[in-house]
Amino acid sequence: MAVSFLPYFLIPSFFSAISLTQADSGMIGVNYGRIANNLPSPENVVNLLKSQGINRIKIFDTDHTVLASLANSGIKVVVALPNELLSSAASDQSFADNWVQANITKHFPATEIEAIAVGNEVFVDPSNTTPYLVPAMKNIHSSLVKFNLDESIKISSPIALSSLANSYPPSSGRFKPDLVEPVIKPMLDLLRQTSSYLMVNAYPFFAYSANADKISLDYALFRENAGNVDPGTGLRYNSLFDAQIDAVFAAMSAVGFGGVKVMVTETGWPSAGDENEIGASESNAAAYNGGLVKRVLTGNGTPLRPRDPLNVYLFALFNENQKPGPTSERNYGLFYPSEGKVYDVPFVAGEVRSTPVNGDGAQFPVAHEGQSWCVSNGNAGKEKLQAALDYACGEGGADCRPIQPGATCYHPESLEAHASFAFNSYYQKNARRVGTCYFGGAAHVVTQPPRYGECEFPTGFS
Repeated sequence: MAVSFLPYFLIPSFFSAISLTQADSGMIGVNYGRIANNLPSPENVVNLLKSQGINRIKIFDTDHTVLASLANSGIKVVVALPNELLSSAASDQSFADNWVQANITKHFPATEIEAIAVGNEVFVDPSNTTPYLVPAMKNIHSSLVKFNLDESIKISSPIALSSLANSYPPSSGRFKPDLVEPVIKPMLDLLRQTSSYLMVNAYPFFAYSANADKISLDYALFRENAGNVDPGTGLRYNSLFDAQIDAVFAAMSAVGFGGVKVMVTETGWPSAGDENEIGASESNAAAYNGGLVKRVLTGNGTPLRPRDPLNVYLFALFNENQKPGPTSERNYGLFYPSEGKVYDVPFVAGEVRSTPVNGDGAQFPVAHEGQSWCVSNGNAGKEKLQAALDYACGEGGADCRPIQPGATCYHPESLEAHASFAFNSYYQKNARRVGTCYFGGAAHVVTQPPRYGECEFPTGFS
């Protein structure tokens, strides 16, 4: 089929809606911490994220350079109002309004801010900011309402597992009594009213390192193990992570808020540590994060909440050389500041595998598991993208009618968007087999529907 395209003189830098998610499972994002003096520029970080298929990040502030770099990138971001601003946000609605206007409305919607973390692990903040938390959350939400952003942007606040008085077995999970009435119940009530979720920071590494004589390393690292049965529910747990999250669910149910969902805003495993930090190693970090990604993308929830997909942010993107504390604190990164991988974590469910056909022993790559799509690689360059697009729409037999002028997917009028549609058409036509989304490096597989304007990308083998 002969297809003509208008010439592209300017190529937008970031149009790929790259994702780590699988359609009917959970979501994986990454925390982008910046307590270091040797990190790449935010612009380079955005390119790194896109190259690795990461479309959700969480930052610990509202740094304007970072947020500006994320504009029009297709990467969703969770931002934060720091603990030191909680008192002002709680006591003064105009302060909250001004903060939202200066830090959120200035960037949204070009930068896809999807949530605000109001404070971080406030209950263990030595500055005793706990009394300000819920009032600050309410004022920030009122500001979002004022600017018509409340439907687009959620509010929450990450809590540490130390907020629980008891977490084992999971069914006995309970919040610390002194937190329940003053802050837990009001916060959960606000989250329920606003259809938001409780943000939880969960680190099985800490539990394992402190109890290595009692906790199996395989149980902590998502490896095959006999598991543990909760005597309260009869549910079997094969990972410490699942047990920790279900302890939070049990604690919420115990105070009457069992319907509130949970998002894990921090979890990870250090690749190095001090001598007394048992289990901190590169191989264990690779096993934990790799096992967690597979667990999230192929699983359907925890034993207690099997129908609730797990949504998780790994900690962290980079090793941060200026973080205080033990050695482990500076070694949670998936990447070195040079952008090289500390270890490899496969971010897409469904690995390349082969199966015999026709009974003659011949092998060919099977289709990617689960729903998936093929999109363009924005770093491939104009010439490579154009050549691949021409092939897909020509010899490749992709259905490129929707990206012709005046058709449903012509807008946005960019080479990346049009190439993504054509690549995906070719990929789906070829039953999503491994190798049919490559185009010489101009394309890659994602596991969440791409978003280019109002255009819908088909899936299926037709």
